[in-house]
Amino acid sequence: MTGRLENLLGSLNGLNWIEMDIWSNIPIVLVCYGYVVALIFISGRLGLPKASSRKFLHAMIGNLPLIMPFFTENIFPFLVASPFIVATYMVSPYGPWPWLREKLSFLSDITEEGHFTGPMLYAVSYSILALLYGTNSYIVAAGVFPMAYGDSSAAIIGSRYGKHRFRVFEEKSVEGCAGMFLGSLVSLVAGMLYFSSIYGFSFNAQLVPILAVSAVVTVAEAVTPRGLDNVTVPLLGAVTFIMMGGGL
Repeated sequence: MTGRLENLLGSLNGLNWIEMDIWSNIPIVLVCYGYVVALIFISGRLGLPKASSRKFLHAMIGNLPLIMPFFTENIFPFLVASPFIVATYMVSPYGPWPWLREKLSFLSDITEEGHFTGPMLYAVSYSILALLYGTNSYIVAAGVFPMAYGDSSAAIIGSRYGKHRFRVFEEKSVEGCAGMFLGSLVSLVAGMLYFSSIYGFSFNAQLVPILAVSAVVTVAEAVTPRGLDNVTVPLLGAVTFIMMGGGL
């Protein structure tokens, strides 16, 4: 990954925007922005408790890698993800302008009590993966899908059925961990079936990486302090996927 980052930074230094196929990428960027804005709008009007609305939004934003194969340069999916680092920080309690948080209450409601920087860290992880692997979006998905669907499944199953509890930094449950594993596994299986039809790789070759990622992110989510799993799960998921041969 270090070598890839060095090559990427070198190419960005000499970036020639004129030579890029901007006009075929900008419409996809706009579709992604429209999708996220629509999700924020819809999640606030579902009539669900705020926690459930946040989980819905959290999961649905995880679908963006499904659009990424249509980009031709990594910089464009990065431009989709990175503005939300600033946006989610500005509407958090740590933002410098309380009036902005009040004006954008529909967006500030996605921050969760107890770890207000969680959405910002999610956007940071998303941006890193998009910048490095945006045009190989199955790698981005290997990190993002477990955070989107695995973490949401863990929260739902853990809160409803979690009876066997343990604590490392935060209280977790065995049932929640099972939800994390199954949510990650199912979303990755579905995702890799989709990506295999686009990129032409063998789905069977991804089975071991999928299982490895599901196991690693389950452990990471269980032992990571609250909120920081928005970094550890996506990045460890992608790194594990690559190390196990999923990057092809």
